[in-house]
Amino acid sequence: HDLARQALEAGEILPLRSVLERIERDYPGEVMEVELEREDGKWTYEIKMIRRGGGIAKLKLNAKDASLIEIRDKNARQGRHREESR
Repeated sequence: HDLARQALEAGEILPLRSVLERIERDYPGEVMEVELEREDGKWTYEIKMIRRGGGIAKLKLNAKDASLIEIRDKNARQGRHREESR
């Protein structure tokens, strides 16, 4: 929690509330689990949610700007997978 608080105060990550408000528009559903992780020096939010209609989706977002890195939707015929090319 201390590292997350420091990252938030330093402007390295967005508050979780802001991230959830942004994804709610494009990915409506009920959030089940949220993890904040640091990988290769970059902070990410991993959000597991129940989508409308009952499917489960896992979203991986850049914690600094809430941009989508990856989505896995277990209810789709083929899981959608998108990686950012920056």
